Amino acid sequence: MPRRHLPAETASAATPEGGARLSAPSAARNVGPITDLLRHHGPRKGRALELASGTGEHVLAFATAFPGLDWQPTEPDPDRRASIDAWAATRSLANLHPAVALDACTPGWGAAHPGQDLVVLVNLLHLVSTPEAQTLISEVPKALVPGGRFVLYGPFLRDGEATSEGDARFHAALRAADPETGYKDDFDVIDWLHVSGLTLVDVVEMPANNLAFVSERAKES
Repeated sequence: MPRRHLPAETASAATPEGGARLSAPSAARNVGPITDLLRHHGPRKGRALELASGTGEHVLAFATAFPGLDWQPTEPDPDRRASIDAWAATRSLANLHPAVALDACTPGWGAAHPGQDLVVLVNLLHLVSTPEAQTLISEVPKALVPGGRFVLYGPFLRDGEATSEGDARFHAALRAADPETGYKDDFDVIDWLHVSGLTLVDVVEMPANNLAFVSERAKES
C-alpha cells in the first residue's frame, strides 16, 4: 500500500534508533497490552502472520513471548523491513523469520500465505481507505486455517463517534491530510468481519481508547 502523507503524530511515525532500526513511540506504549491480549485469545503453537509489521518492535516482543508460534513479519516498505530484521538480529530468535514484502490492502495475499493459526494487525486501518480496509479483512480467512484467529487492534469510532477530544482531533487531522483515511467505525468493522466469513469472538476495550477485535475462521465440522 502506498505511504500517504499523513500527520506526523500517526501511529506509523518512527524515529531512528541505531543502524537500520526504527522505533515507534506507540509500540512501546501498547506492546504490553497487546501481548496480554494475545496470551488470552491467541493460540500457543502454530504459524503466526503479522500484517504491516512496521518497525518490528511488536513482532520481536510477540516472538519472545510466544516461542511455540512461528512468526512471519510482513511489511510493504523496504526501510521498515530492514528495521524489522535489525530488531530481530538483537535477539536471534529461532521462531522469528526475516520480514517479507506484503501489501495487505491488495487482493491475493491471503491465498499466498495460507496455513496461519494467527493473523495479527496493529494500528493500520485508520491509515488506509475504507475499500482498502475491506479488502484486507476479506483476505484474512484465506490465510487462516479452520479455527485460526484474527486479532485486529487500533483506534476506532464507536457508533460513529470518537471517544475523546484527542481522538476526534486525530481523526480530523487524518481526514484533512487524506480524506480517504481516518478512524473506521466499530460496527462497520464487525460487519466486514462477518461478510468475510469470520466469526466475532470478542471485542476488547484496550488502553488509550483503542479496541481489539478477535475473530475466528469457522472450524471444520
